[in-house]
Amino acid sequence: MGINPYLIGPTDGLPNTPSAAAIAPLDRNGATYGTNGATSDLLRPLTSPTEDTVQHEDSPRAAEPVTLPTQRAAGCPFDPPAGLAELRERRPLARMTYPDGHVGWLATGHATIRAIMADPRFSSRYELMHHPFPGAGEGPLPPAPVGDMTGMDAPEHTRFRRLLAGRFTVRRMRQLSARVEEITTEHLDAMERRGPGADLVEAFARPLPALMICELLGVPYDDRDRFQGHAHTLMAMDVTPEDRYAAFVGLQEYMAGLVAAKRAGHPRDSDDLLGDLARDSDLTDEELVGVGGFLLAAGLDTTANMIAHGTFALLRHPAQAEALRTEPDLAPQAVEELMRYLTVAHTGVKSALEDVELDGRLIRAGESVTLSFEAANRDPERFPDPDVLDLRRKATGHLGFGHGIHQCLGQQLARVELTVALPALLRRFPTLRLAVPAEEVPLRTDMSIYGVHRLPVTWDEV
Repeated sequence: MGINPYLIGPTDGLPNTPSAAAIAPLDRNGATYGTNGATSDLLRPLTSPTEDTVQHEDSPRAAEPVTLPTQRAAGCPFDPPAGLAELRERRPLARMTYPDGHVGWLATGHATIRAIMADPRFSSRYELMHHPFPGAGEGPLPPAPVGDMTGMDAPEHTRFRRLLAGRFTVRRMRQLSARVEEITTEHLDAMERRGPGADLVEAFARPLPALMICELLGVPYDDRDRFQGHAHTLMAMDVTPEDRYAAFVGLQEYMAGLVAAKRAGHPRDSDDLLGDLARDSDLTDEELVGVGGFLLAAGLDTTANMIAHGTFALLRHPAQAEALRTEPDLAPQAVEELMRYLTVAHTGVKSALEDVELDGRLIRAGESVTLSFEAANRDPERFPDPDVLDLRRKATGHLGFGHGIHQCLGQQLARVELTVALPALLRRFPTLRLAVPAEEVPLRTDMSIYGVHRLPVTWDEV
């Protein structure tokens, strides 16, 4: 998840988004360009397309542009906004009118979005994009701040990714399992001592990933009041550009002080990511401040929302919750299905660097394409019965962590946290339930990472 003060993407950063932002080789999941360099049938180099084979924006056969559906149906807190499914069925790649008047595209099909995300002819640079949500202000977006990998293309993106990818491998993140279990137990113990009744967001979902990302980066958790508010503002969709920029500056100023302390300390004083980068990388102070703020903001929000919103979904699907509570081996598979079903990092944007033919349509250079990950993860062409939460489903290939070179850097850390936290919560409090009617749970419809603002729960005291 990036921290551009004007645009938040759902991929590349720590979860992950969605965007927000692979641990394996950078092109591991390329669906368009395989190991033999073959090109997908969906996405082909443009070779003299004609009106008979490609629909141009001014083609008489082209449908009227749509606007991005954002309104979720009442009583359906886990489903994508109404209208996305119909669009995906009729036109998985449709013309779309953006709030600033730009006419670009909306992609809702799973195969279509994977193809776009794996193709270097589509850029992630913010200054080339048009924002898909109302209220983002008018005029062009500024370039990504230094260190914000979500808004970079290769080769700049490759440089940062190579510096960081080795520090977020599957092996390294699994080595953190014991610490995740320790933090989880501490917070469940505290909930039990206080007795029935809690806001699960504040008591459990938010502290666990916050403590982990702080320890991983070398950020003092006691400073959380100084940076959590800034991170929250950066993720909001309804704040003014001025407030967003002020939050960005505040977070950067905090990180600048921390980086200066890392640089000034003894080389072996810091056994953490920022200390390692300060000691062993060629990053400038500005780059280290930027990438540190990027990782911190990303790591605070998305996994917290997956824990809280995932618990909400499980409490509304008691048979699934019981399966996860009683079958420990189900946890890894359950996490993948929850990532697919909920898709809290729901929307991304790419812009075409050149004319590209895709799904029989011509995307012209300079046009933005909005990527609806939540629609793609409910695509029946990829996932049978996609609107059913089934923890035994093999949900591999979901786009909850993105895809391509901007796939979420911290996805393995998120997997460890979710695999530990959700079953432990259900086992500790087998009578866990909502403390308010489901329709009174406040949803994060105003945020770039979906979920719940609060989750009031209670349980029977043992």
